[in-house]
Amino acid sequence: MPELYVGERHWPVTTGSNLLDALNQAGVAVPFSCRAGSCHACLVRCQGEVEDKQPQALSPAQRQDGWRLACQCRVSGDLKVQVFDPLRDGSAAKVVGADWLSPTVLRLRLQPERGLRYRAGQHLVLWAGQVARPYSLASLPQQDPYLEFHIDCRQPGAFSDAARHFKIGDALNLGELRGGALQYDPDWQARPLWLLASGTGLGPLWGVLREALRQDHQGAIRVIHLAHDAQAHYLAEPLTALAAQHQNLTVELWTADELAQALGQLRLISRQTLALVCGHPDSVEALSKRLFLAGLPRNQLLADVFLPRG
Repeated sequence: MPELYVGERHWPVTTGSNLLDALNQAGVAVPFSCRAGSCHACLVRCQGEVEDKQPQALSPAQRQDGWRLACQCRVSGDLKVQVFDPLRDGSAAKVVGADWLSPTVLRLRLQPERGLRYRAGQHLVLWAGQVARPYSLASLPQQDPYLEFHIDCRQPGAFSDAARHFKIGDALNLGELRGGALQYDPDWQARPLWLLASGTGLGPLWGVLREALRQDHQGAIRVIHLAHDAQAHYLAEPLTALAAQHQNLTVELWTADELAQALGQLRLISRQTLALVCGHPDSVEALSKRLFLAGLPRNQLLADVFLPRG
């Protein structure tokens, strides 16, 4: 049987064991979120024999340095593992804002110790002690002097439970910055742009919207936010204010009870329309399916799914 080595410890595991499970079952705390290779919370550095189901999920430089996603790896031989240490392998940041946009959505603003180059819509793994969770950036680079995240605290979770108690000055650590599927392309400037979000899927699209407006997007922009009830439209006021300032921007606020009727009335104004969709998998699927039925070409839709933990 292969042996796993972590620090001074080592123990046998069955060949083909999932690396994330083998580590956590032995008491080596490796955080995870999606178990699908998307969130990158379970980064570990490996030396030895491992079967990687998603080698393309990490950059060649990361792989060359030994990094792997534990959830996507199976143990095939003796393996030395170094767990990601946010103090050693990440970068420091401080809380400069923590306020509630709604009863369940926390706006978290962080000041990184060193500058971070990113684009609107990217993801960043946040570490609070040994608890990690990936979140999409809602801030706009070169404009906002902080990193902003919209954290859904409606359901219990290790990170969201900790986030409820964040105070200005608290220290966090930043893990890996990821590409994400959502971004604004200046070549889209004259085309109709639809931004459709459910829940805090609105966060990255808030950044993308402001980037489009910053670049003076000329086509019509339609923002649709789907929430479980009217109270959960947590950016209603700033979206309405932006719509009042930009004639090409319209904002629609849907609730779950209105979804079926609203989807039935969804019509494209142009085959040149581009759609960015973000949020819970069920919502993304329903919105995407309706857009395709309405005639939107599949290569004109970009989707980012917020996978539930586990």
